[in-house]
Amino acid sequence: MLRGRTVLLLLVLWAYLCSHGDGHRALRRTTGGRRGGAGVGLTLMGQDANGVPLRRSKRGWMWNQFFLLEEYTGMDHQYVGKLHSDGDRGDGSIRYVLTGDGAGSLFIIDENSGDIHATKRLDREEKAYYTLRAKAVNRITNTSLEGESEFIIKIHDINDNEPKFTKDPYFTEVPEMSPLGTVVMQVTATDADDPTYGNSARVVYSILQGQPYFSVEPNTGVIKTALPNMDRETKENYVVVIQAKDMAGQMGGLSGTTTVSITLSDVNDNPPRFPKSLYEFKAPESTEPGSTVAVLRATDADIGRNAEMNYRITSSDGPSMFDISTNRSTQDGVITLRKSLDFERKRSYTLRIQVENSNPDPRFLRYAATTDGATVKLIVEDVDEPPVFDRVGYVMEVKEDVAVGTIIGSVSATDPDSSRSPVRYSIDRRTDMDRVLNVHPGNGSVFMLRTLDREDIAWHNVSVIATEFNNPRLMSRVPVYVRVLDVNDNAPTFATYYETFVCENAKANQRIQTVSAADADEPIGGHRFFFSLAHEASVKANFTVRDNKDNTAGILTRRNSYSRLQRSNYLVPVVISDSDFPMQSSTNTLTVHVCTCDREGNMQLCNQEALVLTAGLSTGALMAIIFCVLILLSDTLVSVSYIHTINGSQQTKAILQKIGGIQEGKM
Repeated sequence: MLRGRTVLLLLVLWAYLCSHGDGHRALRRTTGGRRGGAGVGLTLMGQDANGVPLRRSKRGWMWNQFFLLEEYTGMDHQYVGKLHSDGDRGDGSIRYVLTGDGAGSLFIIDENSGDIHATKRLDREEKAYYTLRAKAVNRITNTSLEGESEFIIKIHDINDNEPKFTKDPYFTEVPEMSPLGTVVMQVTATDADDPTYGNSARVVYSILQGQPYFSVEPNTGVIKTALPNMDRETKENYVVVIQAKDMAGQMGGLSGTTTVSITLSDVNDNPPRFPKSLYEFKAPESTEPGSTVAVLRATDADIGRNAEMNYRITSSDGPSMFDISTNRSTQDGVITLRKSLDFERKRSYTLRIQVENSNPDPRFLRYAATTDGATVKLIVEDVDEPPVFDRVGYVMEVKEDVAVGTIIGSVSATDPDSSRSPVRYSIDRRTDMDRVLNVHPGNGSVFMLRTLDREDIAWHNVSVIATEFNNPRLMSRVPVYVRVLDVNDNAPTFATYYETFVCENAKANQRIQTVSAADADEPIGGHRFFFSLAHEASVKANFTVRDNKDNTAGILTRRNSYSRLQRSNYLVPVVISDSDFPMQSSTNTLTVHVCTCDREGNMQLCNQEALVLTAGLSTGALMAIIFCVLILLSDTLVSVSYIHTINGSQQTKAILQKIGGIQEGKM
């Protein structure tokens, strides 16, 4: 309705201008005092936009503009102007012609009167002006009375377009707690009307909704904060409606609106806070170190990165008992156990926890406290625990000659619970399959069930089990390591089997062999062996034993010569004794064979056994060789027997076949 009133007002103004002008626009033909075709001149008469009469001289041909209001709503064709020639006597001999933009369609001319009309309603926003050409011609001869004259019809703008915003809606954000006058954003509206004509396209901005929080600059469309320190935690989202009005905002102007959605973005202006000042948690004493025993949750009105927080323990009556960390996905404070709990030793713990922002904003540190604190009380719950040994392991020592039933040590375990249940002890027989040890079920004394031999097993490792009388399912184990101590219960012997020879031409005191000894015992100070010739062989001895004082001894001859024919070998008894207590000794026999040697002492002739021994083979090795030969011989005999068996089978088969043939012939 407002737009129709504006058009009506402009039409009234147009009628007023026409009535105070010449009454019409005319092209007048001037001849300079003469009439005739060649000498006439064509003049365009009318008014410009300001009502000033228009005249076109004959030789200038600089036609001014016609002005025509857009959006004409009359029922008749809209009158534009008039062409008239001074040579026109009204007898119809002159015909007026119009060419150019829209001629014959948008613009028509009465060829007799020269009146120009617009046939359609025109829109300046579609086309702002039209260029046309006019001339007067002789109707009979069709010759021009004057050359073509060009003129422009300019479409006068009316305010028929409201301002339009480039976006609708707008979305933006501004940090909370911003100072007064902080620029939020700029909105822009455009008007399709002519900006060079009047105020139709002059836009002024105003705010219809969103006060008193925001304001807009009338000429630029810049939106600013109208209140300082707006708090996101109080109100986060705002809807602002901005109006753009043309005609410089005057009454009758057209307007358009847009919506601006403004969100206050978060800043870190709030510290974390504990909902409570005291928290109480419970944890059983069986909780493993590293387990979570409490979870705290502080709240922060901020969001995202500004709500990240750190927890720490500022004081505790259990030093180094607990740790606290932040769960980054939930921002919870997680308290974990570092050491084992013991209800019987300490039944509760008190901790002081502090929480603070991980990313504080220095601008807001002075406004409020940046940290908060709370007290955590952790109550330790009693758990029925298995017996506890007073050591993590036991080491016992016992001599290998200890008697069966002797107590070699004891273990001790107690019930850590307040009930102090009695404890029963036993041996885990899976660790003592030979049943060497046992334990007294009441007092934990460990005693022997069998004799020991250090040279057989030097260590016995068993597990002792302690169970509660009141709850046998609760048990614990402890390792017991029993070391068997050495006792000198083994006599020394030759370190290996010895056999040697003596030459028939040997001299007295000639060394024919060096022997050494070995002992299964392990005395603390090491071995010290003594060598001597057996007492029964010392009378008329053919050989003697010389102790080298280094755990070895030499066998020496006591005669100048020996006869292989008289005696082919000698047995020399050697007594070896140790130095430990009680002293142990043994008699070991050395076999000496008599052989024929050359002057240098190299053996030349000896009995068969001696030859084998000289070649480096002992009796045991010789027996092994003989055994292998016997095995080879037995395999050969088995093979021969198998061949004979096969041959016999073939012969038997042939005989049976013959018997079968005889029987068939009889039949």
